[in-house]
Amino acid sequence: MRVMAFDYGTKRIGIAVTDPMQIIATGLDTVHPMHIIDYLKKYLQSEAVERFIVGEPKQMDNTPSQSAIHVKGFVNLLKKNFPEIPVEMLDERFTSKMASAAIAQSGMNKKARQNKELVDTVSAVILLQSWMSKVF
Repeated sequence: MRVMAFDYGTKRIGIAVTDPMQIIATGLDTVHPMHIIDYLKKYLQSEAVERFIVGEPKQMDNTPSQSAIHVKGFVNLLKKNFPEIPVEMLDERFTSKMASAAIAQSGMNKKARQNKELVDTVSAVILLQSWMSKVF
């Protein structure tokens, strides 16, 4: 089964998913928070997901950031709608900066590099890769 990761934002949620063997993390999509539950219900009709990984926003001193309250609400929404799928939080510090750097190094043009949806999706991939490296 797959593992799915989310880089939560109030405007966009970046989503990444593993392959069924949980070897490779791939960017899946970017979805508006209002549409995330419908999106996941549709996705889960065709794909089995064993775990959700959600980026936990923290400050440099390890305290929750301002967006932590929104992420907590999102986690509660996941647990309410998909009680059979465990939700795990993972420190997401630097994922957006790492994503921006990876996109810049990819050779994409400036317009593509400024695509915030792409940054959110790549951030979710980095988050998922981080989780995979801790587990395997």
